[in-house]
Amino acid sequence: MFDALSRLATSRPGRVLAVTGFFFVVAAALGGPVAGLLNSDNDSFSDTGAPSATAMRQIEDASGAAATPAILVVVDRSDEQAMREVPQILGDDPTVARVIGGPDAATGGGPAFVSTNGEKTYFGALYKADADSDTTTEHLRDELDDVDGVVVGGFGPAFQQVNHQVESDLVTAEIIAFPLLFVFSLLVFRSAVSALLPLLVGGLTIVSSLLVVRGINEVLDVSIFALNLITGLGLGLSIDYSLFLVSRFREELDRVGPGADAVRRTIMTAGRTVLYSAITVAGAGLALLVFPLRFLYSMGIGVTVVSLVAAAVSLIVLPALFSVLGTRVNALSLKRWQRALHAEARAEKSGFWYRMSTFVMRFPVGIALVGTTLLLVLGAPFLGIKFTGVDASVLPDGAEAKTADTILRTEFKDADVSPFIISVKAPASDSAEMATYADELSKLDGVATVREPRSLDANTWQVDVLPAKPPLDEKTLDLVDTVRDVKAPGPASVGGQSAEQVDQVASIMDGIPAGIAILAVLTFITLFLMTGSIVLPLKALVMNVLTISATFGILVLIFQDGRFQGFLDYTSQGALESTQPVFLFAVVFGLSTDYAVFLLTRIKEARDAGAGERESVALGIQRTGRIVTAAALLFAIALGAFATSQIIFIKELGIGTAVAVLIDATIVRALLVPSLMALLGRANWWAPAPLRRLHQRIGLSEGEPEPALTR
Repeated sequence: MFDALSRLATSRPGRVLAVTGFFFVVAAALGGPVAGLLNSDNDSFSDTGAPSATAMRQIEDASGAAATPAILVVVDRSDEQAMREVPQILGDDPTVARVIGGPDAATGGGPAFVSTNGEKTYFGALYKADADSDTTTEHLRDELDDVDGVVVGGFGPAFQQVNHQVESDLVTAEIIAFPLLFVFSLLVFRSAVSALLPLLVGGLTIVSSLLVVRGINEVLDVSIFALNLITGLGLGLSIDYSLFLVSRFREELDRVGPGADAVRRTIMTAGRTVLYSAITVAGAGLALLVFPLRFLYSMGIGVTVVSLVAAAVSLIVLPALFSVLGTRVNALSLKRWQRALHAEARAEKSGFWYRMSTFVMRFPVGIALVGTTLLLVLGAPFLGIKFTGVDASVLPDGAEAKTADTILRTEFKDADVSPFIISVKAPASDSAEMATYADELSKLDGVATVREPRSLDANTWQVDVLPAKPPLDEKTLDLVDTVRDVKAPGPASVGGQSAEQVDQVASIMDGIPAGIAILAVLTFITLFLMTGSIVLPLKALVMNVLTISATFGILVLIFQDGRFQGFLDYTSQGALESTQPVFLFAVVFGLSTDYAVFLLTRIKEARDAGAGERESVALGIQRTGRIVTAAALLFAIALGAFATSQIIFIKELGIGTAVAVLIDATIVRALLVPSLMALLGRANWWAPAPLRRLHQRIGLSEGEPEPALTR
């Protein structure tokens, strides 16, 4: 494959670039509109096969309407026009099955719909079971915008505002990231031409990935939240791969001069490394596909697609550009930058990273203990992690849905906003038994009110239980299992926001063993095929876990404990959104292995060329030191730009990945890798005899070793 890629790049570079330009235009035209096609419903974070989802479906089937109102409208009771127009607008929509609320019990309201000071009331709309919830909510919001003095909230508007905010934040992140990336790339590459290459690859990767995701979306619903990941990860990986290919091409230019041989050697060495990297990151995406939550499997699709596309673009387009540019890849550079480029290409032993690794390997035991202890201390807060879900509270202050949610929770005593919805399969004649069941529920600690059971059809009842605490409060979540344990007159399923959150966490826990197994096995196999060792893959797995635990600990310190709220512009939920640790575990694991691949290939290359055990480690770290550090910094900028998001779980995503890559590129690579490599010596490369023979037959070679490493 690599021979074919090198022949394509050196024999027909113009044709490759022309086809690339045409493909970019097509991909942008077809993939660009994908944001409007991806799923933006409010069930991205729910397990549609869980008991809570069963409860809601049973009630919808029996009543022909949704179990809870998707839209809630707070109205000032003194505004007669609003009091008249709001229920009329809601009721006139053909997809609305029933309107509830207001102070009048005759119209589905009553005292529970009136604020404690008597000044406000609210109305809600229950959609028909077959209604397009997103379209109906959008239509009703447009209608209600013309009514003065009302505040529109509820699950439907809240998730639409989250989606719109995410799209807006994505544009903001791109506006911030691209100029910063170019400036830092210029400093890293020390050439304007080279600095533009990662942005070119990044742009091609993003539009190509959007095109692929649009095709996948035709057969499988993909969440709109995957867009942020595609943009950030696409830029980050493109920068990583470009850095390694451009740096290696510069080395080969210095070694063999311009021409086809430099391009070929670049593809056979750094190109192979890029492929290893893409496979490991794609494996992280595959691990997320085992989870039934749309948010997680959509992120898995995004990770898998963008990593493979970034590698494909890098391996096809960049070599063609190398063939065309030759030594001009270093053009538009200051003279002192040019001198520095030649010095780096010669990989002199006087470099900072060579000296650093040599120093670390003099004291391997102490430094390994210091690095490990530091990561364990950073990870300690993770032991106290708490989980929460996504609701209106994730929106920025001032968002209408968040304002409505705050009003309903603080100014109404028994607002029927997020009750437990219980579906009981029992005959309509079991009214006495249902009344007894409701009475038992009302006696539970943590229950504020139990609505009178309602018979929906011949064998389905609905019981609404209002908790005393907010739906995502720890006591309310604990109450879900208590309610489920109460014996009902028939088979009962408990739904509602609190039950959905409990089921979501349970679903995640069920998928974690399979996800971890996929990650561990793919990482082990890839690193074994690359190194022929079983020690190095196991060591990489341990260091990945240390990196992840430290990242989670920092996230707990920041977002769960509410630190830097003013600086980072967020309001702590007192917990982490429950899907983020799973997502970050997979992505950070993949990225950590990504950097391990880059480093180990250069160490193995030096070792295969005849360098000693410690010398090969020092040479490998020197040759990747500046590049990996720069890649981590640029990656942190690309994904860290999401720290500007107004949505807290997107902010967690950006900061979490940025922190992880920086930890991995500094503490792990600068301290743990050289110290542990020095401690183990030749044992680093050990494998049982059968596996050694297997590797000799099917193992992946790094390509042509360098002719000498004695400079």
